[in-house]
Amino acid sequence: MPGKLGRTAEQRKALLRNQASELLWHGKITTTKAKAKELKSYVEKIITKAIKVYDDNVEIEVKKTDKKGKEITEKSVKDSAKKLAARRLIMAKLYDLQEVKPFSEKKSDFKARTGDVQHPLMEKLFNEIAPKYAQRAEELGQGGGYTRIYLLGQRRGDGAEEAIIELV
Repeated sequence: MPGKLGRTAEQRKALLRNQASELLWHGKITTTKAKAKELKSYVEKIITKAIKVYDDNVEIEVKKTDKKGKEITEKSVKDSAKKLAARRLIMAKLYDLQEVKPFSEKKSDFKARTGDVQHPLMEKLFNEIAPKYAQRAEELGQGGGYTRIYLLGQRRGDGAEEAIIELV
């Protein structure tokens, strides 16, 4: 039996995951007013969770032996347990979008730039979006309000109210 947005729970979750992934990747999407309103709270919760832990890293010393048998200690930075748990929760709420090679970029340059990135959307969320909104929250003294909805009017064909939802 269809519920909110005229869809079953499973279909609705898939729709929100898809639209949230696209919104975070592109920064702006066009959809219906009802879907935009539902998507707003979904995305804001994801961004808030990312903001809370984006800079929570742990520095670890790793001891390795080289070819000659000498022990070398290297320092590496890894996600803390809280950040890893938050990252996994967010990954469950989004689809993992892959970066598309621009037409003007060579294949070798694209591979060199994106070779070590396993989850591009998560990297973008934790390295670009979360720091930006954390700084914004610090300056304005408030959290939330990461998205904005513009109403466009009725769509030709079915008369559905269209809207643009974008990251502020």
